[in-house]
Amino acid sequence: MPAPHRAVSFEFYPPKTPEQQAQLQRTATRLKAHAPRFVSVTFGAGGSTLNYTPETVRTLRATHGLDAVPHLSCMGGSRGEIAALLEHYRELGCTRLVALRGDLPSGMATPGDFRHAADLVRFIRGEHGRHFHITVAAYPETHPQAEDAQADLRHFAAKMNAGADAAITQYFYNADAYVHFVDNVRRAGVTAPVIPGIMPISNFSQLRRFSEQCGAEIPRWMMRRMLAFGDDLESLREFAADVVAALCRRLLEVGAPELHFYTLNLARPTESVLERLR
Repeated sequence: MPAPHRAVSFEFYPPKTPEQQAQLQRTATRLKAHAPRFVSVTFGAGGSTLNYTPETVRTLRATHGLDAVPHLSCMGGSRGEIAALLEHYRELGCTRLVALRGDLPSGMATPGDFRHAADLVRFIRGEHGRHFHITVAAYPETHPQAEDAQADLRHFAAKMNAGADAAITQYFYNADAYVHFVDNVRRAGVTAPVIPGIMPISNFSQLRRFSEQCGAEIPRWMMRRMLAFGDDLESLREFAADVVAALCRRLLEVGAPELHFYTLNLARPTESVLERLR
């Protein structure tokens, strides 16, 4: 199957069980046919799967030949621990990182040596110069913990000015949110690429739960349409793929540099969107 006209990348999460490991191997095998520029590997909510991330990165690189990019969180980690991780990733051949503030790992009382993603970016640059291409997070609909949209914009600009090379956004379903965000960051002097994060839809109940946690908005019309499908999961998934593909087309039309898909370690929802983009 040929690659899309525009570059794509995929996000995976580290598997913790044999069943999850097998699922990821199947998904990676299918999605690498779409020639992703890279695939990122999360550290899990609250750092719960941090110890699994390096092994997943190694496997994706060695077994599938993918440019696997680790997520790195500053929450709960000391300078020494993060420095050791950076050395390990460099030894694995990694030249990219996704640097995030993250959430405080469960059971930890202190946030670690870094409080903000900008601090982590500066630390990486100080330790490794320009070896790593550093991507940070962006929130077109505003970070749920931000004081307001202007404060969120200032925090984003601080991360970029600390040495980040690019940003990947939280998922959204309103293309105008992305357009306005990019306009605002350009006015703030940020010229780096802002890559939209795309969430294909396979489970509407799960999507609603995710969106409530991270502050992503599901448009009312879209929610009402999906609720109307009830137990007709096949029709819901077809509708969802049409909606997400239309969003992707609009984003490419307004100049999005590429598309980054949050796969949840599933191949079919992302494939359904990519098929429609052809």
